[in-house]
Amino acid sequence: MKPILQLKNLSISFDSPDGEVEAVRDVNLSLQKGEILAIVGESGCGKTVMSQSVLKLLPKTSRIKAGQIIVDGEDITHYKEKKMRNLRGSVLSMIFQDPMTTLNPTIPIGKQITESILKHNKVTKEEAKRRAIEMLNLVGIGDPEYRYALQPHFFSGGMRQRCVLAIALASNPKILFADEPTTALDVTVQAKMLDLLLDIREKTGISIVFITHDLGVVARIADRVAVMYAGKIVEIGTAEEVFYDPRHPYTWGLLGALPSNTKDGENLRSIPGMPPVMLDPPPGDAFAVRNEYALKIDYEEMPPLFPITPTHSAATWLLDERAPKVTSPISLKRSTNI
Repeated sequence: MKPILQLKNLSISFDSPDGEVEAVRDVNLSLQKGEILAIVGESGCGKTVMSQSVLKLLPKTSRIKAGQIIVDGEDITHYKEKKMRNLRGSVLSMIFQDPMTTLNPTIPIGKQITESILKHNKVTKEEAKRRAIEMLNLVGIGDPEYRYALQPHFFSGGMRQRCVLAIALASNPKILFADEPTTALDVTVQAKMLDLLLDIREKTGISIVFITHDLGVVARIADRVAVMYAGKIVEIGTAEEVFYDPRHPYTWGLLGALPSNTKDGENLRSIPGMPPVMLDPPPGDAFAVRNEYALKIDYEEMPPLFPITPTHSAATWLLDERAPKVTSPISLKRSTNI
């Protein structure tokens, strides 16, 4: 099946007063129709930059150094703003962590959804309003006819995020980028939001790129998982492969920090050290200085993505046939409540 989204050898950098910052480095990634792909990693690893580059939402200080962005078979790498306006909303859409950065606090929710529909569809205002009410109903907003006329401050945080989702879905996009959409929500509302995304995927067939640092969320929603570190994909596979057969030491560290892996009375585990400064990336594996299993070659040469199964690969020299055998310190059972 042909992917609906492909990133081919994508590299993105930023100009800063101190020099060039390499935010995304030689990323290859694909997304299938109807798939939920989770991008996970610590803050600053490049997952948001990578996703926003597809919608061309990055600042003018950024640039695509190399690679291609292919959406639904079309190369949009060098699309200008005029062409991107036609894609945003109708083909590509995005929801962010804080809904109030998307919503206008002075305009009724219904009108904001209607504006999105009118922007991308040749319909009358009455048809757009009817569609907006349908969208409010789809995302689980009760009494949508009444709430259509309310401003955002009448809604709770979880309901605002649902309204943002309604705007994002209003023109039937093919791909939805969800950037930490549940981080600001409490646990109960977060679970409802995840169930909603799964339900909408089931009803519409939309493909979702879910950006998060919360592995508990990933276990609940993702079909596949890509682990990012220092601008690179260091491990990718099905959710089951990444959670129950992780191969990269960074993935081991992330899974080891889960509360479910901590015994009663113990402190939560952490990964020692800090990510590298991307003004001057190390020549080898960027995770080497934090990796207790690092080999000499890790400091000298960047590892390729070694295939483990047809769907699972990891960029670590521990998978080289010449490397010593190291057993994963993390052993999650499939019954583990992540």
